[in-house]
Amino acid sequence: MSTEGSSKAIAAALAANIGIAATKFVAAAISGSASMVAEAIHSVADSGNQLLLIVGGKRSRREATEAHPFGYGRSRYIYAFMVSIVLFSIGGLFSVVEGLAKIQEPHKLEAAWLPLTVLGVSIILESFSLRTALREAKNERGSQSLVQFIRHAKSPELPVVMLEDMAALLGLTLAFAGVGLTVLTGNPIFDGIGTLAIGLLLLAVAIILGAETSSLLIGEGATAGDTAKIREALTGAEGVGSVIHMKTLYLGPDELMLAAKIGVTPTASAQEIAKVIDAAEVAVRSVVPATRVIYLEPDIARDYEI
Repeated sequence: MSTEGSSKAIAAALAANIGIAATKFVAAAISGSASMVAEAIHSVADSGNQLLLIVGGKRSRREATEAHPFGYGRSRYIYAFMVSIVLFSIGGLFSVVEGLAKIQEPHKLEAAWLPLTVLGVSIILESFSLRTALREAKNERGSQSLVQFIRHAKSPELPVVMLEDMAALLGLTLAFAGVGLTVLTGNPIFDGIGTLAIGLLLLAVAIILGAETSSLLIGEGATAGDTAKIREALTGAEGVGSVIHMKTLYLGPDELMLAAKIGVTPTASAQEIAKVIDAAEVAVRSVVPATRVIYLEPDIARDYEI
């Protein structure tokens, strides 16, 4: 699984969020819109998130050491989890507090055309970022739906970027609606309601991201499809009579570890068993290339047949 698509999506999202954040802060300062302030903070948080994903990707490529013999592949999971924490604390909670304050003490908007213009431009930029993420994800998710891809992807970057961009587009729409209703009705409370809605949206996305990335941190095995391929490859290898038991674990998004006990003929010599194991490893890697770390234990299975 290549990280090139993830890198493109992250770079596009980072560039979009930096530009969006700057324009939002200017518009918020001039207009006094609470929704615009919430969106500006949201864009800052998203920019920080993309930087964390970049750092996680670089740290995951460090060489294995004696202290970390399986390498640093899980660094990408750690930094993706940090993304959900940043999105939760900075984006969600701030927007909820700001929204409640503006509902209790509404403030009149100044130069309402400015935040509406900025929000419109931001929607266009975020749409570009989301389109890039969706295009890159299409190459990796295959026949999976977006929901299935987000739930089962072993590489966290693309699902994180896609969820962020989707939340950003919906948040911008909520902000546009809040400011627009304030302009139409003359009642600034709608600006506060829009801000509160943005905060609740961010909290929901943060919970989803936290749940998915924490599962990866705990340790996930191969998908059902890959597990079946590995088992079939093992039993199909010459000299392997059966798979007594097997376990898999992702050491990182691109590296799967396999440990299995395989049944071999009772009369096989050590040299013959070594050849069986070598052939089985080749067979497994041919069907699931991510299986880079393989430990096979030969044993004599009951009712052994070849």
